[in-house]
Amino acid sequence: MFLGTYTPKLDDKGRLTLPAKYRDELAGGLMITKGQDHSLTVYPRDEFAALAERAAAASRSNPQMRAYLRNLASSTDEQRPDAQGRITLSSAHRAYAGLTKDCVVIGSVNYLEIWNATTWEAYLAEHEEGFSEARDEVLRDIL
Repeated sequence: MFLGTYTPKLDDKGRLTLPAKYRDELAGGLMITKGQDHSLTVYPRDEFAALAERAAAASRSNPQMRAYLRNLASSTDEQRPDAQGRITLSSAHRAYAGLTKDCVVIGSVNYLEIWNATTWEAYLAEHEEGFSEARDEVLRDIL
């Protein structure tokens, strides 16, 4: 499982060092794609393959599903961490997520998210009250 919050720096070559505790799970390869809320999503290769298969099997008559599948497939980059646990983020991914030097990597159970540090802080501030006030109707499927 991917849990926790980490604050690695993006280097001048667009490389980001993954948290050490995740490296073994991602050593076999990973897939980076655009996430929601202008973050990047990092999936272990097998997890991404399962997601892609489900998306590809969905109805092509639904315009939102077609758009989702196109975005998912066209914005995904396969990576293998180097010996230091670094991955290289494409310029398109860095631009989409507004990534500069200060980044935040958060665990989201079965994937990671990479955020611009300022954007992440703003997101937390905006959504903290909603997290604190989550009601049974929102949480009934998981609690």
